[in-house]
Formats: sequence, C-alpha cells, structure tokens
Amino acid sequence: MATTSLTVRPDLTVRRRWAVLAICALSMLLVGLDTTIVNVGLPAVGHGLGVGTRSLEWVVDAYTVAVASLLISSGALADRLGRRRVFRCGLLVFGAASLACAVAPSLGALVAARAVQGIGASMLSPVALAIVVNAMPDPRERAQAIGIWASVFGLSMAAGPVAGGALIGAFGWRSVFWINVPVVVAALVLSALFVPESRAARARRLDLPGQVLLTVMVCVSVAVLIEGPRVGWASPPAWAAYLVAATAAAGFVAVERRRPEPLMELGLFRRPAFTTAVLGAVAVFVALTVSLLLTTLYLQHGHGWTPLAAGTATLPLALGATVCAPLSGRLAGRYGARRPLLLAGTFLTVGGLSLVGLRPDPDPRQLVPAYLLIGIGFGFANAPITNTAVSGLPPARAGVAGAITSTARQLGSAIGIAVAGGLVAGVAPAGLARASRPGWVLVAACGLFLFVVARAARHSPPASARAVASRV
Repeated sequence: MATTSLTVRPDLTVRRRWAVLAICALSMLLVGLDTTIVNVGLPAVGHGLGVGTRSLEWVVDAYTVAVASLLISSGALADRLGRRRVFRCGLLVFGAASLACAVAPSLGALVAARAVQGIGASMLSPVALAIVVNAMPDPRERAQAIGIWASVFGLSMAAGPVAGGALIGAFGWRSVFWINVPVVVAALVLSALFVPESRAARARRLDLPGQVLLTVMVCVSVAVLIEGPRVGWASPPAWAAYLVAATAAAGFVAVERRRPEPLMELGLFRRPAFTTAVLGAVAVFVALTVSLLLTTLYLQHGHGWTPLAAGTATLPLALGATVCAPLSGRLAGRYGARRPLLLAGTFLTVGGLSLVGLRPDPDPRQLVPAYLLIGIGFGFANAPITNTAVSGLPPARAGVAGAITSTARQLGSAIGIAVAGGLVAGVAPAGLARASRPGWVLVAACGLFLFVVARAARHSPPASARAVASRV
C-alpha cells in the first residue's frame, strides 16, 4: 500500500491478469480471516490451554498489532526488493507461523507464533494490492479488480467467526490454523506460475527509526489497554507504560518531521478530511471487533453455545457486510463518500444501541436484527473512508494515505479486542449481558463518529478510476 508508482504490465493476457487477481485475493482471504476467525475460538483455546479471558486477548492482538506496525514498511520493502519476492516471503512466514500456532503447547508459544503470523500478513496485504495494480493496464479493469479485492477482504473479516465456528465444532480450535497451510501452499505454487515480478520506478527508503518507534508506541498502548484492569490504571507499571508510549509517540513525530522520506507523511494530518477518515477507520474496526468478541463471550461463556452456534449467530453481520460493501463502492464512485458514510453511521449506531439492553438470555428477535444492522454499517463504511482519505491527493501521496488508513484499521481491531476483553474479563456468566453494555454503547459511539467523517467528506469528489487505482 505504500507504492510510489502505477507501472503496469500491458503484456499480460486477460486470463493471466485475472489469475493474478485471484491469487492475490486468496492471500487477502487469509489475512482477513485470521484477523477474526480466532475470536469465536477463544473460549476453546482458553479451555485447551488452561488460561483465562484476559490472557486470551493477546492471541488476537499479537497478530493485529504486528500487522498494524509493519504494513507501511512492508510495502516500501516490496517496492525496493520486488513485490513477488516479498509476497512469496510473506506467504512462507505466514504458513510457517500457522503451523507453529497449530501445534503450540502453551499460551506463550501461541501468542509468539501469532505475532510472527502477523509479520507474514503485513507482507501480503499491501504487496498483493500493488501486484494487482501493476498487472492491470486498463483503468476501468483496474478499478473493478481492486473493488473485488477489497470485497474479498471485507467478506473474510465478517465471515471469520462463521468459518471458525464450523472448523472448531468439527475439528477443534487448532484447525483454524491448520486450514491455512494448504491455502498457503496453493498460493505459493500459483504465484510462481502466474504472478510477474515488479518494482516501483523509484522505491521509497526504509525508515527504520520511525518503524521502531511506531512499533513501540502501538505495542505499549495496546498492552496498557489489555493489562490495565489487572495491574491497575494508576499502578507503577501502568505509569511506566504511559511514559514509554508518550515518549515513543513524541520521538516518532520528531523523527518523521526530519526524514526526507518518512514512514508516515505527518503533513497529511493537516487535512481535516484525512484525519477524520483515519479516525473513522479506527472506529469502524473497533466497532466490528467489539461486536464479535462480546458476542462470542456472551453466547459461549454465558450460555454454553458451541463455537459453531455462536459463529452462525453472526451470519446476519456477514450477510449485511457482503451485500453492502460493493453497493457502497458504487455509491462512493458516483456520488462521493458522504452518502454511504451517513448510511454506515446510521446503521452502526442503531445496531449498537439495540444491544445496550441485551437480555440475560439470548433472544434471536433482538440479536439477529442488531447483527444485521451492524453488518450493513460495516459494509457501507470501508470504501467511503478510503475515498475520503485519498481524495484530492496525487497518486504517490494517495498510496501513502491508503497505507495509513489500512494501518488504522488494524489498530482499531487491536483496540477493540483489548477494550471488549477488559469489559468482561473475570465476569461471571450470569453478568456478561450487563458487563457488555458499555461495549455496545461504544459501538454506537463509533457509528456516531462516522457522521463527523461524513461532514468532513462533504466536499470530497467521487472516486475516479485513477484515484481508486492509486489506493495502494
């Protein structure tokens, strides 16, 4: 996503170009699924490894924090060393880490393997989209391909709990990691046969100081959210973490201002539309992950539902996201970002509020409409947020803006898991409905924030094919 050119390959046949898209979409299916597929399996993981809810948050966040921290650098590395090379390296790392997750004997080993899995995923997400852009010479064809690519990622995020529930119900929690191995092998073989090598015309320099400071800032901030309720928000360890995070943030800003080619162009944040879009990306994924984790714990811990049953309960969410994501892209392309953002904000807000009064006993008449509303809101949100972030920017800067927005999405996932886990950790099954109420208020608040993003986006132009193609 941090590419600096739109060099394309007109020599590729139509069949091969769409084969490249299919291979890259397959990799994005892995990245998206592994962001959410583990959520529904957390109770089974905890039972199998003998650990509590709070510790389990790291099983999800070790992955999302690694992806969030390394997305931009991985894109720059691919521009320099070759996109196919880095893409295949990412597949190997992701596959090997999936094997390590599947056989992990302890929570510590599983968390470490998940972090390595996130490193591999960071090499897939930005690089796959850059490969697709490079392979598509026609702007319309390229815009269509990117729309398909984005839809696959959104679908995989929303469908993760359903797929995870089915796998865990049939084969146990380790199966959610075993399933990655044949997919990775297939992607490696197909990428060797069909994906051409490409590089940026002028590769961006790697910003190692900025990368280290960003990683420290993200990791420590998420760690505080996860461990704060246990150690105490005013305890000496917590204050030490606050100091480290603040120092890393200040150092990051100072370093990025002096770098000729920074990891993040902080000047972009002077644009209100860009800043609100980045915060909107965080908000949308906070809402999604809070919804999925609270649902999993409420149904499984609170009422003994099987992983398959709990995953199936989120089918309305996946359905809403699947149907509305392509519709949102068409609306953003024709009318600009404001209309789909208003729809997204409305559906997310109403969906969250409808679960604030969650009953102690599950009632499908309450759950199904609420999950459908949240899924529709999620489906409408992603395309206009990216459009708002990149609108009015030249292609080179639009690529960086898109990468920052993708990083914000992963950061939102990590924050959502930490917050939801903190709300219900240590709560007895009978009290989960009441304990989760602040989480549903947060989901509604995230929806309301999209109205702020919509206001900032009211002057954003519709997404042209060139603008869509530059969102890498």
